[in-house]
Amino acid sequence: MNRNQTLIIAEAGVNHNGDLGMAFELVEQAARAGADLVKFQTFDPEALASAKAPKAAYQTRQTGGGESQLDMLRKLALSHDDTRALMAHCETQGIGFLSSPFDLGSLQFLTEGLGLQTLKLGSGEMTNAPILLAAVRSGAHVILSTGMASLAEVEEALGVLAFGLMSDAAPATRADFSRALCDPDARQRLVGRVTLMHCTTEYPAAVEDTNLRAVDTLSAAFGLPVGYSDHTEGPAISLAAVARGAKMIEKHFTLDRTLPGPDHAASVEPDELTSLVRDIRRIESALGDGVKQPSGPEIRNRAVARKALHAARDLPAGHMLTDRDIAVKRPGTGPSPMTLWDRIGTTLDRDLSEGDLLP
Repeated sequence: MNRNQTLIIAEAGVNHNGDLGMAFELVEQAARAGADLVKFQTFDPEALASAKAPKAAYQTRQTGGGESQLDMLRKLALSHDDTRALMAHCETQGIGFLSSPFDLGSLQFLTEGLGLQTLKLGSGEMTNAPILLAAVRSGAHVILSTGMASLAEVEEALGVLAFGLMSDAAPATRADFSRALCDPDARQRLVGRVTLMHCTTEYPAAVEDTNLRAVDTLSAAFGLPVGYSDHTEGPAISLAAVARGAKMIEKHFTLDRTLPGPDHAASVEPDELTSLVRDIRRIESALGDGVKQPSGPEIRNRAVARKALHAARDLPAGHMLTDRDIAVKRPGTGPSPMTLWDRIGTTLDRDLSEGDLLP
């Protein structure tokens, strides 16, 4: 992948509904759409949620309220063998594999069992110091979603990561994290190891809750690459984020929005993912290098579109030019109108007919 390109993550998540065959098809569709990575979720339901944990409101809307969150998660979990098979299938399809761990055991499996060099931590892990420490100490690059978090909470999470980069010891107190983030060496190490993702944790997220300017805020505050994890409907906000400078885009996708399950309704379908990837690449081409200068076609069009100084009437040699003698017209192949005042009072060295370019 070109480093100057936006990294596009097709978030399959749990949209396989626990079916490995459906997960394989999601991989194939993500690869066909041109995404750089396809991301799943790796979790042990018992380690992730207690039996008393309620569903989120959007989960209840999509799956009903007759079961607990834990029961729902049990139906959506993939085994380690399934995850290995998914990773192998990604390789055959020419697309990168990524998964978000939701518990320490799953993180260890992804990094040590599968050798993943990149981990994506969801917004719910922003205040989960143990998993933040384990993620950064694994040696993997950490992509951290910041949904539901204040700037102060993002700063503290980065302090945890900084502490993990600088020390193998257990923290003595919470204050160790802020001290670590004050270390210039630790902050510099974060630059090569952490990407932040702006995110609105709602499914689907309302456009008015998106606050895309937070991409700029995070970048300015921490000097780290910042991407955008998009939960809005349609492609528009992802495209706006790329134009605003997001380095990564993550978008939920599904084979069919009408399928049962918590995340399908807030996802794009394969043809929409294909269009999104295509339009992101077009925006990247349009952004250019930021240097204000004419393009090749513009240089060729100058002569036609710009104007030059022309004789406004027949003028004899030896005539001293006045402003009434000069017309500003196309084509622009002669003296620039910027020199108009320099020409007034000069003497012609040859005859000119009306419409001739001034010498």
